[in-house]
Amino acid sequence: MSGVPWHYPVMLAESLEYLAIRPDGIYIDMTAGLGGHTAAIAEKLESGFVIACDRDAESLELARQNAARWAARIRFYHGPFSKLPEALAQNGVEAVDGVLADLGVSRYQLGSAERGFSFMEDGPLDMRMDRSEGLNAADLVNEMPEKALADLIYELGEERRSRRISRAIVRARPIRTTGRLAQVIEEAVPRTGRLHPATQTFMALRLKVNGELEELDGLLGTAPGRLRSGGRLVVLTFMSTEDRKVKQAFQAEARAGRAKILTKHVVRPPEKEVFENAPSRGAKLRALERL
Repeated sequence: MSGVPWHYPVMLAESLEYLAIRPDGIYIDMTAGLGGHTAAIAEKLESGFVIACDRDAESLELARQNAARWAARIRFYHGPFSKLPEALAQNGVEAVDGVLADLGVSRYQLGSAERGFSFMEDGPLDMRMDRSEGLNAADLVNEMPEKALADLIYELGEERRSRRISRAIVRARPIRTTGRLAQVIEEAVPRTGRLHPATQTFMALRLKVNGELEELDGLLGTAPGRLRSGGRLVVLTFMSTEDRKVKQAFQAEARAGRAKILTKHVVRPPEKEVFENAPSRGAKLRALERL
């Protein structure tokens, strides 16, 4: 795996525990990323297989390389959450024993300046997980009306200073790079705490560009019905907006008598993992079992 980026799969032990892997089971990792969770699932299989799905073709290719040892037990599919039925159909599968979705952005994506997800290094204002899609972050930043942009930053980024930020962005147009956008925001709303003042705005733009909340709604509406009896759905979230959606969807399935919630309280990463992998500190895991 020389030269191939690797990563620290968030809450790996907990994810595998709640998936309760069966050697002959069929699983789907909806966010294969660089292949950490996928490889760990495949390692526990014998006659079963795991479908590794991701909307980022570049990450999926790296996952293929990272998990090459288990290639015979992995099938790859390029597509977003909304393509879950197609991913199953392509592999001749109606239902699975487990679905895993880690909603975090990978370190590979954040660390690649040309992808435009992060302001740690200056790069084009892109943020598309699938670069074959049209709309990017620069389109939103430079074309949205001031009020609509402020509403977007407030609603998706939960940024209370959204109006000041939006006003500053509109005045500074055109903005083409991540570094310039972060500078404009920091000048409008200076840093007051640990987080860089541009953090929540970048998050809001990323969510909008990729339609992430809509894709999550699609997954939560489809995945429970594609589980076999006793099958598990495990979701890792990193934002309160996502966690609320997962919690409410799980509660609705339980009330309807179709499933039981396995995580009475949200599961957090252990201190050791947070120490070794700081980005995992905000992770929350919820799990559901089909009745």
